[in-house]
Amino acid sequence: MLYLIATPIGNLKDITLRAIETLKECDLILCEDTRHSSHLLEHLEIKKPLISFHQFNEAKREEEVLSLLRQGKKIALISDAGTPAISDPGEALVKRLRLEGVPVSPIPGPSSVITALAASGLGTIPFQFLGFFPRTQLETRKTLAAIALFEGTSLFFESPERLLQTLEILSHVGSDWEIVIARELTKTFEEFVRGTPSEVLEKFKGRKILGEIVVLARPAQTLLQKELETMDAKALAEQLQELFDLPLKDAIKIAASWKGISKQNVYREFT
Repeated sequence: MLYLIATPIGNLKDITLRAIETLKECDLILCEDTRHSSHLLEHLEIKKPLISFHQFNEAKREEEVLSLLRQGKKIALISDAGTPAISDPGEALVKRLRLEGVPVSPIPGPSSVITALAASGLGTIPFQFLGFFPRTQLETRKTLAAIALFEGTSLFFESPERLLQTLEILSHVGSDWEIVIARELTKTFEEFVRGTPSEVLEKFKGRKILGEIVVLARPAQTLLQKELETMDAKALAEQLQELFDLPLKDAIKIAASWKGISKQNVYREFT
């Protein structure tokens, strides 16, 4: 059995009784960073073998883990903070185990995404989680289009070093969007900063920014909201190209998905 165990996102008191109990019962623990996780386990007075399991070695570890599970071993998977396999190592392993018929059991607990959403004051339904904000220009444009087209709250992670740059981008594309920066969740200096992208940018300029950051964004009015129902996929793709400087193939893919039709059908409209 593989146990996906959520761990604290800042405050060590947020570990659940069931998580502690399961960690004590497991034969070994897979963790993102053995040094980081050893501090948590020492705090909980748990002594178990730790095996590193991160984005650079998880593919190689997969067969080893599968073999141990087939031998009847109880294995826990934890990340540095929050729930494993959610924008953290473990997603591919869980998929493989499900396909192989190996049981996987989630031990729920802290989640920075749900914590930030619940306390943000923005709408909570619907919402979408986009992982870490992209680094490349093309992926950034596609993410911005996904936020603008979504009739709800979008959440993503960002690093302290890149926050100002990302806020600058948001201020150009979504000047009337409502955003919230949730920082240092559950810790002593927990902070929620709300406003338009430009307003929030001004609040963070000149500050030393530290800690894990969740960015929440909700467009004041969904892109072309009034026209979307009557606009055909070709027109939507053209609008996406113009507004977000997207390559035609990406604009077509997004438009086709939004309209629920085949992208090949949209391609034919341009030929």
